[in-house]
Amino acid sequence: MHDFLQALRAQRWDDHRYYHHSRINQALHLVSAVSFLCAYFLLFTDPVAAALTGWLISMVSRQVGHFFFEPRDYDEVNQATHEHKEAIKVGYNLRRKAVLLAIWALAPVVLYFNPAFGGVFTPHTDTAGFVNHVAQLWLAIGLGGLVFRTVHLFIIKDVQTGLVWLTKIVTDPFHDVMLYHKAPLYLLRGELIDPMAHRQQV
Repeated sequence: MHDFLQALRAQRWDDHRYYHHSRINQALHLVSAVSFLCAYFLLFTDPVAAALTGWLISMVSRQVGHFFFEPRDYDEVNQATHEHKEAIKVGYNLRRKAVLLAIWALAPVVLYFNPAFGGVFTPHTDTAGFVNHVAQLWLAIGLGGLVFRTVHLFIIKDVQTGLVWLTKIVTDPFHDVMLYHKAPLYLLRGELIDPMAHRQQV
């Protein structure tokens, strides 16, 4: 258990120090984290609303921060190139995220032209039915993405790395609220980049 928790701290630290320099990105992660927590609650009462909240608010705000606001030039803080960070990323790097987001975006298009989705659904007859089926597809894509990368890490790394990453992803909303709750305040003060001088590596 000690090794597991140590590995979890290491993955969280690497994720923060390599991919969360931008205060805008951090603020968007705060929005994402809060909406993910809402989605977690909705998962037990309204899975359709949970899937829509998780993808349309949580994932969009999170990935907008990464794709559009996070610096990709040489990382002076960590003495690392963007290419190096992408190569050693444990979870979904930007290329893998682009593939996952493409699948997410194409799912409603495929469903629109094939309402039965290859026999998975009884074809919808109204907009509400279409939205319901889209949400179910998005929920399956989200869970599938977690399982796929976890098993992939089992194969290319080891079982602990995969389980640590899965734990990190599931608990990220709680951790991000603690880590980035002051990001909007820093932005109001005009600080666009986190100097990270106060962070201590694990």
